[in-house]
Amino acid sequence: MDLLIKGGTVVTAKASFKADVAVKNGKISAIGTNLKPGKKTEVVDAKGKMILPGAIDGHTHLAMPFGGTIATDDYHTGTRAAACGGTTTVFDFVLQGVGEPMDAALARRDAICKEQGPAIDYSYHIGVGDVTTPEMLASMDECVKQGITSFKVFMVYDFGVDDGQFYETLQHAAKIGALVGVHAENKHVNDSLIKKCLAEGKTEAWWHYVTKNEDVAGEACVRAVNLAKMAGASLYIVHLDNEQGVKAVADARAEGYPIFAETCPQYLSLTKDVYKNGIPENGLRARDFVCSPPMKGKASQDALWNGIKTGAVSTLATDHCPFLQSEKDWGITKKDGTPGNFTTIPNGCAGIENMYPYILSEANKGRISFEKAVEISATNPAKLFGIDYCKGAIEVGLDADIVIYDPKKKFVVKNAENQHGALDHTVWENVEFKGYPVATYSRGKLVFDGKDYVGQAGDGQFVKCKKVKFKSPEF
Repeated sequence: MDLLIKGGTVVTAKASFKADVAVKNGKISAIGTNLKPGKKTEVVDAKGKMILPGAIDGHTHLAMPFGGTIATDDYHTGTRAAACGGTTTVFDFVLQGVGEPMDAALARRDAICKEQGPAIDYSYHIGVGDVTTPEMLASMDECVKQGITSFKVFMVYDFGVDDGQFYETLQHAAKIGALVGVHAENKHVNDSLIKKCLAEGKTEAWWHYVTKNEDVAGEACVRAVNLAKMAGASLYIVHLDNEQGVKAVADARAEGYPIFAETCPQYLSLTKDVYKNGIPENGLRARDFVCSPPMKGKASQDALWNGIKTGAVSTLATDHCPFLQSEKDWGITKKDGTPGNFTTIPNGCAGIENMYPYILSEANKGRISFEKAVEISATNPAKLFGIDYCKGAIEVGLDADIVIYDPKKKFVVKNAENQHGALDHTVWENVEFKGYPVATYSRGKLVFDGKDYVGQAGDGQFVKCKKVKFKSPEF
């Protein structure tokens, strides 16, 4: 064996137990008690610590063009930050252009990723931008052949799909063994509310929330679930943020439909109140929290936590898409110097380094179990996206994507001191975590030593996804 992690507590989605974990050639080769190292085996003492599977962040936007700029973190800096927070696989979005076959969009984006040097393993979802012809819809098939089996439609934005196109995409995905995710917001009501607010001179960040409120999101979640039922397809609601949506998912699952939902740490930890005054003591203005969808009220936050506990919410991801504070200022004055408003603020917040530490900290405080934290952060994403053959658990034969977690370590987020992305601010500033990763291994190689990133650009490898066909809400 190459590596032996001794004396820790292994945590899976189902149980926790004392064990040693052995690694050979980048794979977990044995799990047991009193495993004996070889002469050249590196031995790591994990006594008093937990041995966890690396997290899988199923929702990132790295180096993404948006609103006249590009997301601050690229495929290297973003994945480097992920590794330092215990995430060992990320899924990024390939955004299809109008008239561009989806497999061509994939090739275009993958070339950028490889050039920038990802620090950990990665895969993609395809952001559907054009299914107006049979040829564009059929290009989904080519992506599946290349190991991309998940697609995302938008019910909002100018590049979003209408209900008919959404329905056809769901039907086609069901035929080819693919999963469709959805950004669920009511475009027409959102547009109407924006028009009304701007006409009344309401331009501050608070109105970003008002125009994308609980009803705007909830109605679309209900409609998306109904469309999936009509199409006879599975559905994955991304960045779920509202009480009505949680209920729609829970009800559909109770009826036996394969409906799944993801939420994000920002919706579990923050509410719409941040759009009033920000958090001045952390150096954060209201506009720094602008992301889509925005954080909602306390009732929705409580519903999300309950959804995690009951299984209505299957996964945790970040929607990581950070921008500089100077770019967030475009809500005051646009890039060209003309007056801005809440619609001109680049949408997105950081979270890729904070997701796993946050949910593990909440588990450490007793809010959920450590097993549930592992389930939603690693095991379920691996199953949903067709990579459970190599990722998502501490299990013999899987990749040695391993996090050693110290439940006694106190950690306070300080962007300038201990964060590893290309950020000038984070919405997690001064947040204190109870417990923190002290080592991250990617396929058996140490990439985070508890303080610094110690891997290399280009360490990450593309992970092919298998076809997924869900006939029930069980994986």
